[in-house]
Amino acid sequence: MSIWDIFNKLEKEKTVMTKPEFLIVGLGNPGIQYEETRHNAGFLTIDRLCEKLSFDVKKAKFKSYIGEVSIGGKCCLVMKPQTYMNNSGEAVIEAMDFYKIPIENVLVIYDDISLEPSKMRIRRKGSHGGHNGIRSIVEYTGSEEFPRIKMGVGKKPHPDYNLADWVLSRFTEDELKAISPALDNACEAIKLIASGEIDKAMNSYNS
Repeated sequence: MSIWDIFNKLEKEKTVMTKPEFLIVGLGNPGIQYEETRHNAGFLTIDRLCEKLSFDVKKAKFKSYIGEVSIGGKCCLVMKPQTYMNNSGEAVIEAMDFYKIPIENVLVIYDDISLEPSKMRIRRKGSHGGHNGIRSIVEYTGSEEFPRIKMGVGKKPHPDYNLADWVLSRFTEDELKAISPALDNACEAIKLIASGEIDKAMNSYNS
């Protein structure tokens, strides 16, 4: 039995979950045309988390596909906004307001072109850094005080390359192989952060 099998078994044996107290958001764009594109690194991370913890994110609510899972005894609402990247904040604020989830309990996972596909970086808070999905969340929530996991997707091939074209391009086969261990690490980090151990997550997984 693997460590994830043991973890899943223990989580399922916990008491029945109540209302979500932690929000885990993977950013991306909906639609087949955007699958496995760099901008959908957040969606890819949520998909891997679903595999690891044996749950799904398929229910339509809060302009998103959502699912619930217990992590560290906490009921976590996991979501993939369907608003398109630039309006991600609409989905996030709806879920926050409905369940009265504080901003410090909102974890956002998204793509970062400053990191290679094998890398990831965890931050307690910060500015949007030019990322339109994060910009939207900051605008709708009025705060930058939320933790985030940045997933490396690689820098532009050259400075003149159009940024939108780059982030909407698909990962190569080699890049998908490189990002796979980072997705696994992100899942471990999510588990730690939701359990209140962000320092341990940063020390263990920051590239």
